[in-house]
Amino acid sequence: MMHQLQKVYGYGLGLVIAFVILFVVSIHMGTITIPINGAIDEITRAIGFVNGIGAPLDDNQRAVFWFIRLPRLLVGVLVGSALATAGAVMQGVFANPLADPGVVGVSSGASLGAVIAIALGLTSVSMFYMPLFAFGGAFGAVVLIVGLAMRDNKVQPITLLLSGVAVSLFLGALTSGLLTFMNEYRLREFLFWMVGGLDYRRWEHVVIAIGPIIVGISVLFMLARHLNVLVLGDVEARALGQSVMFYRLLFLSIASVITATAVCVSGFVGFVGLVVPHIMRILVGPDHRSLLPLSALAGAVFLVFCDTLGRVILTPIEIRLGIMTALVGAPYFLFLLRRLRAEGGI
Repeated sequence: MMHQLQKVYGYGLGLVIAFVILFVVSIHMGTITIPINGAIDEITRAIGFVNGIGAPLDDNQRAVFWFIRLPRLLVGVLVGSALATAGAVMQGVFANPLADPGVVGVSSGASLGAVIAIALGLTSVSMFYMPLFAFGGAFGAVVLIVGLAMRDNKVQPITLLLSGVAVSLFLGALTSGLLTFMNEYRLREFLFWMVGGLDYRRWEHVVIAIGPIIVGISVLFMLARHLNVLVLGDVEARALGQSVMFYRLLFLSIASVITATAVCVSGFVGFVGLVVPHIMRILVGPDHRSLLPLSALAGAVFLVFCDTLGRVILTPIEIRLGIMTALVGAPYFLFLLRRLRAEGGI
């Protein structure tokens, strides 16, 4: 037990250190370089130090720091934490380490909502229409899938999984059908959303995401013990006095809400909800009381790392975040699985 706690604290400390380093690098590097001491000066002034600490930034650097780099970084932290936490929950609910938030139709529903907003021309009216429609489509897809999977007031994981696959394919077909009627400009707009990215993220996106994601993740942390019981199986969970139906739907609902919120502000970013919690489960074990917080932290680190690398690797050209998460995540995931198999760990 003590060894396990030491392992959890060790990985947690390592992730915190990695996050601090990435925070500094992400703020500093880019087309316009932001001096670290200048960024510190801005932050210290904002929290009440009149004289600040460090050399002040010039007007261009200050504008880039406050209105481009910092909100982009915060959106990345929120999205990465949300997707990784939701992935860990989905893997627990479905008792499948390769499950991810997409299995309950969140991604396909969000895509349909986004393409409807683009097709109606609403994205040129206000930046809030696409996130709003994406969230509505994602949440509507989840409600539809749960409704189809429910029988005699019960929802079995395998039935839910099959319903999710069927509805996702159906919604994907509707999305493709709408795309055939779009002009080239709107097709390009949808493609950029589908690939996913944090470019042009502003404080408005932070405001949209921070409430649902912080509240949802906090509730999941508090319910981690119940998820541990649910993973044991329906019979065992009922024997321990837990309402299987209630908690399964509760976990799916919260995970779907935070995923839909993340998708609506960043577009479709794959691989985070699958790879990060799976790797953390291998490293720290299946106890969700430690797995969920470490997955949230690792998701934030992973997403900020991929976004920063995509910004600076081919400056001034930027590689979209959705591409970077796949390029960075897939090879490492395969390497880790191969190494653990060679060691007899899986």
